Amino acid sequence: MTMPKKIAVLDIGKTNAKVVVLDCTTGEEIAERRSPNRVRPGPPYPHYDVEALWEFAIQALSDFAKQPGFDAISITTHGASAVLLDAEGKLALPVLDYEHEYPEDIRETYRSIRPPFSETFSPALSGGLNVGAQLHYQKTAFPEAFGRVRTILTYPQYWAFRLTGVAANEVTSLGCHTDLWLPREGAYSPLVDTLGIRDLMAPVHSAFDTLGPLLPGIAAQIGLTKAIPVHCGIHDSNASLLAHLVGHEPPFAVVSTGTWVINFAVGGDLDHLDPQRDALANVDAYGRAVPSSRFMGGREFEMLTAELGALSPEAALAAMPDVIEKSLMLLPSISGGSGPFPGRERQWINDTGASVDQRWAAACLYLALMTETCLDLIGAKGPVLVEGPFSANPAYLQALSALLGRQVVALPGSTGTSQGAALLAGISPKTKPGRAVPAPRWDIAAYRAAWHESLRR
Repeated sequence: MTMPKKIAVLDIGKTNAKVVVLDCTTGEEIAERRSPNRVRPGPPYPHYDVEALWEFAIQALSDFAKQPGFDAISITTHGASAVLLDAEGKLALPVLDYEHEYPEDIRETYRSIRPPFSETFSPALSGGLNVGAQLHYQKTAFPEAFGRVRTILTYPQYWAFRLTGVAANEVTSLGCHTDLWLPREGAYSPLVDTLGIRDLMAPVHSAFDTLGPLLPGIAAQIGLTKAIPVHCGIHDSNASLLAHLVGHEPPFAVVSTGTWVINFAVGGDLDHLDPQRDALANVDAYGRAVPSSRFMGGREFEMLTAELGALSPEAALAAMPDVIEKSLMLLPSISGGSGPFPGRERQWINDTGASVDQRWAAACLYLALMTETCLDLIGAKGPVLVEGPFSANPAYLQALSALLGRQVVALPGSTGTSQGAALLAGISPKTKPGRAVPAPRWDIAAYRAAWHESLRR
């Protein structure tokens, strides 16, 4: 098989979508288009505007077919989404927004049928963050429409289906806190039979598989005159992880930041995970279980920005020693319902007269303390690689370095999702070396102890 020279990646995150083209020789992103990922309010429930995303993707691919060109397509999307197709390959029901909260009676019934954490390593989460809960809700609340379902796909593979006509599922999305997968066995959980959907689940493919060429009509619409292979696709956090699995020896940790801050303990075990604190197993592109934890750090950062205004990292860094001395603190959780402290509501401590810069310093300490907590929950060891937007925030990075007392490396670029998805095409993009974060001379032990003590009150 001829290796591609340029790869187009469709990268759909919870907040934004993008299409990028990567040069396979340098690993650089050489072209990019972005669009917000909008949620329509309904009916019948809040759902993603997949047709708007499709139009955006086709237009971007059409533009890139002219310049700079591409000769393969890969896909990565957020998790916690399943797509229900009818006999004609159309949506039987809209693609549900995983933040939608279902009626209590439906949630109560689902709690009684979901498999135990000891089997799935998938904690009980809010809304539709467990895909099994989504499917149970859709089957219960919309039985007529659900009765038309003939195929169930994981979300990255839905876009591959639209491009190729080939239906598939893939383990990084199936193993992403769905309740549908047994990570140790590499097989479906009993829930697929309880829900009566085993025969509806599309065949499981490797993320590395080429599902097929672009459908002729799609290729003509984009303006392509040669066959373009489309790869199966991968869950976005696991796309970020994949690039590091190629180049590092365990144990090490990856902190992948975006709407969610996803933490991976590569080389760790599953024996001590606490499902009550959003610790779980993800499944990597090779089908292996990886201890993981998370909180909605990017969403919380957006909420803080709306309240405090834009962050000045340098000013926050300058304010950090004074904030630590005064024990100005922000306690969790800003975005409730998930993370290591799901039952708590945020609280400021010792904030009388605090300036915006001081509040931002305390907020960066909060994000670092949440990350440290998540890493502790999964027994992460070795160096910590930080990627995504937080890798450009020195106040957060230095706070994390001070808390962990071991090497923290900031990786360049916006996210690793597109790079990871490009790896599925069989290339090894050359990435820029990470930057070791300097360890600040802050005495942070007493501040950390006080922060955790405040959470026990």
